[in-house]
Order: sequence, then structure tokens, then C-alpha cells
Amino acid sequence: MAGAAAMAAPRIAGANSPKVIRFVPRWGLAQLDPVVTTDAMTRQFGIMVFESLYSVDEVLNPRPQMVEGHVIDDDGRRWTMRLREGLRFHDGEPVLARDCVASVNRWLARDLLAQSLRPRLDKVEAVDDRTLVFRLNRPFPRLDFALGKAQPNILPVMPQRLAANDSAKPVNEVIGSGPFRFLPDQFKVASFAAFEAFENYGPRDEPANGTAGGRRVRVARVEWNAIPDPGTAVAALLTGEVDWIDSPLADLLPRLRQNDRVMVDVIDRFGFTTILRLNHASGPTANLGIRQAIMAAIDQSEIMHAVTGGDAAMYTVPAGVFVAGGPCASNAGLERLGPRGTTEVREMLNAAGYQGERLVLLHPTDNVFATTASPIIVARLSECGMNVDDVAMDQGTLMQRRNSRQDPAHGGWSMFALNPSGVDHLDPLVALGLRNGKAAWIGWPNDPRLEELRDAWINSKDAGEQKRVAAAIQSRALEQVTYVPVGQYVQPSAWRNSLHGIVKANVPIFWNVEKD
Repeated sequence: MAGAAAMAAPRIAGANSPKVIRFVPRWGLAQLDPVVTTDAMTRQFGIMVFESLYSVDEVLNPRPQMVEGHVIDDDGRRWTMRLREGLRFHDGEPVLARDCVASVNRWLARDLLAQSLRPRLDKVEAVDDRTLVFRLNRPFPRLDFALGKAQPNILPVMPQRLAANDSAKPVNEVIGSGPFRFLPDQFKVASFAAFEAFENYGPRDEPANGTAGGRRVRVARVEWNAIPDPGTAVAALLTGEVDWIDSPLADLLPRLRQNDRVMVDVIDRFGFTTILRLNHASGPTANLGIRQAIMAAIDQSEIMHAVTGGDAAMYTVPAGVFVAGGPCASNAGLERLGPRGTTEVREMLNAAGYQGERLVLLHPTDNVFATTASPIIVARLSECGMNVDDVAMDQGTLMQRRNSRQDPAHGGWSMFALNPSGVDHLDPLVALGLRNGKAAWIGWPNDPRLEELRDAWINSKDAGEQKRVAAAIQSRALEQVTYVPVGQYVQPSAWRNSLHGIVKANVPIFWNVEKD
């Protein structure tokens, strides 16, 4: 089976070389523009190929990346940044400040965190070829973090001619200045992607730390080979046909741990905040009472036990809307979570006026978390009297269908399970799933009160007050069922012991890695 999977990828000369890392991503790469989508694989792809003005270390502290640093003056309303010398794009052209300005403006139009920056930003301009100035009408102390974080969209610096394109449409070329160069002629959508070391890349003179620091490439090539079947992927790792699996199925971890040629470890200390995302715009889930009944039926422990193979040390329940152990985690509103008894949930449905309408759950079969969680969710909701249609598809199809606002009876959807990185819900500034109204992500909740609380959190300079507001946000989000928290867990990765120097970060990092 593993051999069959390998045969599906393009045959590349020297693919078994010590200079080639063969990687199995969580699912296949489909979209190549990290501005137009929040897809996690596109984000990982973007960090390899593009650079940002800043980046974040292992504990999410912002650090300069493309810039030497910055100077803040005018009472926090002007940030002046100087690009490092010698930056070049993959087409050989120098990286100039005007390229960065165009890239920032394109990112500002899409990124959800940037929506909080935009009202405070009057202008970003290029003073000369290496100097950028951000002119603010109000201070934004976390500007460096905003420009360097990876979630939900990285800020990919690309040539001005590309960045000037409509931010709602993918660019037609992949040209960055990062440590790896994408090879478009070898790309197979959702199946295979290849990258080679960029020979003109100059790393920072610092140790690698998270996505920050010196990005020193120590291999010639990286290949992503999507293997949808978890057992096939593990077999390929054990035989040496691949070098690294991002997210092996929990049930297969004991087999991997027993092999002395395989390392199993957690790379992302923040793990995943798992979510059942509901459609607030159409269909039965637009009804608050039905959303509350769905949340009451879900047993976080049951799902997390299945996802982690029963390893209680790997998950946290009950889990709210902010990552456990983070500055905004609290117990506020957790009493609203399930599981409730079947009779109680049925009574909630009756009170909400549910008449057996069809609920459509989108189930990506090539997403290990969703494949594990979805059948459990369907079973629990069905037991409580809900008419749930479990619709199987691949991740790429889900990414298209989830954009539909149509009623489930007309090609839309009701819910889907996903596992964003824990840092996606570190605090109200970055929490993608908690946005509402015009700023809302897919699912389109519309609760003005949550946006008011978010603004209060951002504007507060007192840590105690921010903690109280974050608790109010969680309580309100659980009351309105902005989404259903499904638990939090950390996901081990597995790699051959021929790989050395893997950096712990909230995405897989391919620089600093050597292969025997």
C-alpha cells in the first residue's frame, strides 16, 4: 500500500537522497496563496516559500525577520522599519520597500486580525528602497506581532506586481523570498508538492526559534506527498519511503513508538483547539435553540479520547473558546457545555421548534481529526433525535462547499468539525472563530455584543481587565453558540531518526533540519 502511494507521486531523480525530506502533510495542498485562504496546509506552504516582516518564536513573542528592527515614536503612532540588506525574490529581483507596502496592503484587505489594525492605520509607505513607515492614528502596540504571526493568514511578502492584484483572487505566480522555492511544474493539486532550497537566501545570524531566527536550509529538497489513508502513511514511514508524518492517527502511535528507527514527539506545544463550526446564516442551525441543543449533546471527553487514542495526558476537557493554559483561558460559561442526557436534549429541540429538518455535516475523509470526530458527532446528535446527513468528501471539496450560504437542502451545509491551531484562539485579538458580523469567518455568526467586548479587550491596557473581558467573551460565545468547542489536544508528529534539528513551532518547519 505504501508503495502504491509513493507511485502516485511524480518520480523525481534522487528522491531517496539524504538531501531530500519526504513529508506527509495533514491533507493535500490545494491552494497556493496564503492571503486568500485560512487553510492550514496553505499556511505551512506559505511559511516555507514567503517571508514576513516579523515572525514569532516558540512562545509567540514577535521578532524581526525581514527587517533589522523598528523605531517607535510620535507616542506610538509611527513605526519605522528598515529591511535587511541582500533580500532577494526567487526570480532574482531585490526585495524593496515598495514590494512590502503592496504586500501589507493586500494582506490588510483579507486577514481578520488586520481588520482590527486597519481603523488605526492611516498609511503604510516606502520612504526609500529599504525603509517602511506605518503611520497610525491610534497606537497599536502589537503591530509587530500582527505582522509576524502565522494565524489565520501570514503576511506573505511578494513582488509589487503580484501584490497589486485583487486580494480576493489567488495570484498567478508563486514568488517569495523565503528559504525554499516552490516548483510549480511538479505540483499536483491535493497530492504532491516539491520545494528546493533557494540558493540566494541569506538567513538571519541567529538560532532558529519557532518561525523566528535563522532559517538555515540544510537539505536540497522537500517533497510533500499526501497519503489520505493513515495506515498507508505509517507503513511508508516504517519502511523509509517517507521521512516525516505531520499527524499520524492516534491508534497507530503505539506501533510507531515500538520502532527504534522512528521518533514520536509533540512539536506544537499549543496543540489544537477543536471546533464544531455551525452555519448561523441558513438552515436549522440559524436557530439559537437548535445550536444550544447541539452543544448540549456533544461529549468533549468522548471525542478527545478517540482522537488521542485514550491518552488523557494529551487532551484538555472541559475546554472553552480560548486555548488552555493561555492568558485568556477561564471557566466562564463552561456549565453550558454538554453532555446532557438524551431526554433533556430532545426537550431543548422541541422548545426550539425542531421538526426533523435535515442537518448536513461536511466530513473530510482525508482529515484525520474530522474522520475520527465526525462519526461520533453524528451518532450523538442522531441519538437525540436530529436528522443528520454525514456527507463525505475530501478536504479540498469541503473548502469550496463551506463558502456556500445556501440552505442545506439546496447545496449548503449545517456544520463541520475542524482543528485549528491552538494559537488561533490564544486571545480575542487573534481568535478567528469568535468574530461576528462583517468580520465573521465561515459560519457567519452575527452578535454585535461579542464585537463590542472584543474592542473593549483590545483597547484595555490593564491585564486584569483584559482577563475579565475575555471571560465575558467566552460566556457570551457559549451562550450564543458561536461555535461548539469540542476539546483541546496536542498532536504528536513522527519522523525517521535520520532527521535531526526539527524545530518546535506551531507549524512544521523544514529549515534547520538535517538528514543522514
